[in-house]
Amino acid sequence: MPTATARSLAPPSDDKRWRQVEVRMRRLGHRPDGLIEVLHTVQELFGYLDEDALGYVSRSLGVPPSKVFGVATFYSHFMLKPQGLHTCVVCTGTACYINGARSLLAKLDEELGLKAGGTTPDGQLSLLQARCLGACSMAPAIVVDGQVHGRVTPGTVLALLEHL
Repeated sequence: MPTATARSLAPPSDDKRWRQVEVRMRRLGHRPDGLIEVLHTVQELFGYLDEDALGYVSRSLGVPPSKVFGVATFYSHFMLKPQGLHTCVVCTGTACYINGARSLLAKLDEELGLKAGGTTPDGQLSLLQARCLGACSMAPAIVVDGQVHGRVTPGTVLALLEHL
């Protein structure tokens, strides 16, 4: 049963998007088992999960902060900092890794100064890595703004990104 405290907590800011988060928590009964769904809602609305958001969700659902942080860092879908306008996800699953994913990451670091988990200083591109994209027959594979590209080489990865 939700506590009166959970229902009356003030959100981290006056941003109107927090009302939508509060509605989601209310629909879920402010129960701890709604954690992942609430985190998805926060990220959908704000683009990422910052420390204030994680703390608010923790207090509102009565979930220890360490568990909220653990869930947010365990699932690769959750972002703890703002993402770029465009995203490039490099698959590092076994097939992609064996077929050159490491060289793709090295090329992006060398040419753009961009490491996995980072965003370019101009906020245009975020580089992520995934354990598996399910495109093993096209290894190594990347996803650029939601579009899968297979058999990518260090040369073609830059060509794919220069049109962003």
